[in-house]
Amino acid sequence: MQLLQAAVLGVVQGLTEFLPVSSSGHLILVREFFGWELLADAHWNTIFDLSVHAGTFAGLLVYFRSDIVRLVGAFFSTFRHGIAGVADRRLAWIILLATIPAALAGVLGEDVIEAQLRGAPMVVAGLLIVFGLILWAAEWHGRKARALSATGWADGMLIGLAQALSLAPGVSRSGITMTAGLARGMTRETAARFSFLLSIPIIGGAALYGLHGAATDLSSLPEGAVSIFAVGFLSAAISGYLCIRYFLRYLQRHAFAPFVIYRLAVGGLLLIWLGVVR
Repeated sequence: MQLLQAAVLGVVQGLTEFLPVSSSGHLILVREFFGWELLADAHWNTIFDLSVHAGTFAGLLVYFRSDIVRLVGAFFSTFRHGIAGVADRRLAWIILLATIPAALAGVLGEDVIEAQLRGAPMVVAGLLIVFGLILWAAEWHGRKARALSATGWADGMLIGLAQALSLAPGVSRSGITMTAGLARGMTRETAARFSFLLSIPIIGGAALYGLHGAATDLSSLPEGAVSIFAVGFLSAAISGYLCIRYFLRYLQRHAFAPFVIYRLAVGGLLLIWLGVVR
């Protein structure tokens, strides 16, 4: 049963990490609704969350492998040839600089977020609704004309600052960065593609940092935990890869409206459940 729960949570993570609906919020809601605790120790449940984040990172790496190789090469070529005149060199540096706000927010605010926001479904419900409405506004008013090659420094800084807000469960890292991209006039697909590229250092860094810390405490690893982590990792990696692939295709012809409706519906139903049923 635990392995099935791990697989379900991995799929939830893989899908919701890249759709604009909040992965951390959905992990909290699924656990809260079904009463799932994979492991008795809260510390190791946190490590499980890191393992499924590592799975989505693996899915990202596989899907964007050619882009990563190209951008890494462009980044290092700037030390010899400079940035000017080559879109990939500029984009590589923009992604690096746009990562800084969320990285600083994660390091400085992690303890507050864990203590005050994690495990708070009422907060998740409110943020799903609020940032769903903001996504709707950006979808409605955005020009949706600019390609990835036209991404500038101001785009990177504003989207990077928006990404820092996503540490709160219910905001959605992909949702808030796509919203910011739409507000800057990007096409839907461009906003999503930039969001995904920007997520690579954040998701990878957070997962590796957390798992490295857990590696020093392997002596207290609960029985069966390795299998649970492995199933969560694989299910998140596969579902995350497929989500990226088909979501980018979807955005070529369709709007974000279904995801706005979904956020409002889930947030509203959750508020009713918390206020009436519980």
